Amino acid sequence: MKRTFSLPHLFLYFAVTVFLAGTLGCAWMQDKSMTRATPQGLYQQGSELYQKKKYKKAITVFQRLKDEYPLEDVAVLAEIGIADSYYSNKEYPDAYIAYDDFVNRHPTDENIPYILYQMGMCRYNMVDTVDRDQSETWKAKVEFERLIARYPQSQFAVMGEKMLLDVKRMLAENEFYVGQFYFKQRKYNAALKRFEQIAKEFPNVGLDYKVKYFIAETRRLIAEEESADKKRTKKLEQAPNI
Repeated sequence: MKRTFSLPHLFLYFAVTVFLAGTLGCAWMQDKSMTRATPQGLYQQGSELYQKKKYKKAITVFQRLKDEYPLEDVAVLAEIGIADSYYSNKEYPDAYIAYDDFVNRHPTDENIPYILYQMGMCRYNMVDTVDRDQSETWKAKVEFERLIARYPQSQFAVMGEKMLLDVKRMLAENEFYVGQFYFKQRKYNAALKRFEQIAKEFPNVGLDYKVKYFIAETRRLIAEEESADKKRTKKLEQAPNI
């Protein structure tokens, strides 16, 4: 589940570059310590700490900016900075809460598609192995589906579709794992229910061929068992009473 890029790093890089370019102007001429006492200076400081992977310190600075300058536009970016810092530090539950809080506080903000994508990624990164409970996997599915439904034209929706496919594959693999367990235990009706559920809910995720095989094989074994049961019943009925 490791990714080859860090989206929060990219987001903060562009956010700080665009924001500071439009607001600092000739601030480079000011004393550095004075600059950092401003909202823009605090945001720059937090972003620099983030880029250096000093996430806990970045959170402290972003939180200070949020607390001291709550009405500044850059305070909104600081909220994202806090969530991204938690995420990059692999504190996914805290990151999810921070992203969710942002959605509730700023439901129409232009960064909402990104936030929804990150909420899905938080859930995705908390997914357990295929033989364990898949609650987080189902939650990740919900998050990516919400993103795609609400912002279908967003670049993050395209990224969300790729992640959704992977999430569905993981859910299908879990169902297949359980189905095989029942199959090996000769509980064929329970196994068939799992295999058919995969075919219905998770087609085209890479399991179609073997799921189709196990459905056919399980049905054959169920038919054999039913036939054997009928023969035993008939034999008992025809046996002479002693």
